[in-house]
Amino acid sequence: MTFRRDIQDYVNAPLTHQIVSDVLADYRRPNDKINDLVQSGLLISLRRGLYVPGPDLDLPLPHAFLIANHLRGPSYVSLETALSHWGMIPERVYEINSITLKTSHVYDTPIGRFTYRHLDAPYYTFGLQREELNDKQFALIASPEKAICDKIITTAGVVLRSQSQTMSFLLEDLRMDEEVLISLDLNTISSWIEDAPKASSLQMLVNTLQRL
Repeated sequence: MTFRRDIQDYVNAPLTHQIVSDVLADYRRPNDKINDLVQSGLLISLRRGLYVPGPDLDLPLPHAFLIANHLRGPSYVSLETALSHWGMIPERVYEINSITLKTSHVYDTPIGRFTYRHLDAPYYTFGLQREELNDKQFALIASPEKAICDKIITTAGVVLRSQSQTMSFLLEDLRMDEEVLISLDLNTISSWIEDAPKASSLQMLVNTLQRL
């Protein structure tokens, strides 16, 4: 299949409308051809202007974290998804959770659900890592410290007022291991507090973990 051959060099990332249009430049009406490819299942539309190969093309999909970065940007993978990635919680997470500078949003796509929560800069910019996922694929993801802070900040009703409440949230609600908590860089978390939402809760987190 000519389209498969032409597109295979681009599948390390989600396919933009521009890339697909360039591949189909020989067609008089490339937009109509793109619609035909979507209708036939050769392309999967994630949102307007962003695609991944359909199953019949037998091409690998980009890593889900990379898709999340592209689906709504700027954004980075965080919350339960990052906590699971770093081995900080026992559960395997199937929904991809991210933080974005844009408004909160949920995308239910044919390849899964991608959820975005809004947080403002400058706090948004702290604690981000460019993580190598597969060959030639890199995604922006929260560090372990940032992921746990994001979880506290974005969880409705969670205001940490005591060390016992904090430990209950970490060990019982999130089911984190105490040894994982000991490894966190508390100086880094402390440096974010001045510019963070729920600053008092993050300070209580630091105070609690300092006693471990």
